[in-house]
Amino acid sequence: MATPDFILELRKHLGHAPLPLPSVTAVVFDDRGRVLLNQRSDDRRWSLLSGVLDPGEQPAAGAIREVWEETAVEVAVERIVGVEALPLRTLQNGDQVYWFEVVLACRAIGGQARVNDDESLDVRWFEPATLPELNERQTRYLKQAGDASAAPFFVS
Repeated sequence: MATPDFILELRKHLGHAPLPLPSVTAVVFDDRGRVLLNQRSDDRRWSLLSGVLDPGEQPAAGAIREVWEETAVEVAVERIVGVEALPLRTLQNGDQVYWFEVVLACRAIGGQARVNDDESLDVRWFEPATLPELNERQTRYLKQAGDASAAPFFVS
């Protein structure tokens, strides 16, 4: 999906200056224990599913929406995995963002995984033993989400 209209409006006033934005990352498992990943169109890396929350949108609703928009998979949110404020990131277009990330463990309940928007080059289910390389943060999220007895993490 394109940059949300509310961000475009804010950027008219802020330019590329740092903008704090709430986001959600969904760690999606199927009944076989596989994890759903997308290959991002912006950097070609495999990634957990994530996106910015709309103004006033609850994190669980945002996770359900983001997964559907990117993969055509329907999910149920099962639990919170963690909450983390990320360091300043500069996007390819020069915009600077402080992501405030809510990570949620989700279970697939319907749909067929496919590329469903322009944010992904590929969408696939992966066995835990055959995962492509993920960054350290997403590897941590995946490990935490895969342990149903783990308490949510909060970075201090």
